[in-house]
Amino acid sequence: MKKTIRSICYFTKNPNKLTLSKLSDLTSLLKRNGYEIQTTRICSTTDQLDLLKSLESSSMHSIGTVTLEWMNQNLEKFVNSENLACNIELGHEEITLATVKVLFDIIQKNPAKTFGFTYVFNNANSSPYFPSANYEKEGFAIGLQPTDLAEGCTNLQQWFQNMKNVWTEICEILKDEPDFLGIDSSIAPLYQGDSSLVNIVKRMCSSYDNSFTTDFYTQITKFIKSQNPKPIGLCGIMMPCLEDFELAEEYEKGNFSIERNIYVSLHSGLGIDTYPIGIDEDPKRLVEILKLIQVLSNKYKKPLSARFVSDGKSKIGEKTELKNSYLYDVSIRHL
Repeated sequence: MKKTIRSICYFTKNPNKLTLSKLSDLTSLLKRNGYEIQTTRICSTTDQLDLLKSLESSSMHSIGTVTLEWMNQNLEKFVNSENLACNIELGHEEITLATVKVLFDIIQKNPAKTFGFTYVFNNANSSPYFPSANYEKEGFAIGLQPTDLAEGCTNLQQWFQNMKNVWTEICEILKDEPDFLGIDSSIAPLYQGDSSLVNIVKRMCSSYDNSFTTDFYTQITKFIKSQNPKPIGLCGIMMPCLEDFELAEEYEKGNFSIERNIYVSLHSGLGIDTYPIGIDEDPKRLVEILKLIQVLSNKYKKPLSARFVSDGKSKIGEKTELKNSYLYDVSIRHL
């Protein structure tokens, strides 16, 4: 069983070398216990942007939730940063063309930064996953790549038991860490094969298409929310369109429309994630989609997000050239 931690994220208002030392110690501790660590991360606040930039570190950085006004005033800093993520909270904000203009500005100035930016709606604090991460209090959180734990499993119950065993083990390993905030038990898929959620769906359901009108996804969300011994953050199913390469293939076939994405997010998921957008997409269409997500998030009191990615040159109907090892290139469809 491959035990993969996607993110160890330290939340602090005072990022410094001690933060880096703490992340290094945690990485070593978990590695000694058989865990593969993909990334370490630091999430702070906008007023600590310069401190984050000054840290000589391979860790990923986030300034958490920013306002639209802050983003417009500091857009050049964001697009020119090499290792920075953030999000804009829209749960109770008026959504207009000005709201989506910032995304198109990022696409124009440095499209690679769309990977580190998302709109959030009633966001959950302290998730270790970027770009939704947001600072609330000091401490660190763990986020796994739980799809890896389904290797060799033929049904959900086997996978669930593997996840529970790992959560329990992590809590035991970190029991003496007073700043351990918890585990975000979100399902975070990546690439293909055992790390792909779509691969699991096809193994355990009659078909990918049929899975959306079964209780397959609701079984997963019920389990990860109720059985996690120390929950923090989002604790839902991520369906990143271009990070799960087998999902990207379904998108190209027309089997992961924006409607299907929103539908599954409403009952089990966390929103729209790494969804391709053409540079010629009508901004008014994006406003419509964000308004709907806002209504659904508020109606069902559910954290949702919307992260669209672009290569800065591909139009609807053209193949992307994202030049990002985490993202699968596809022919872009109209939203």
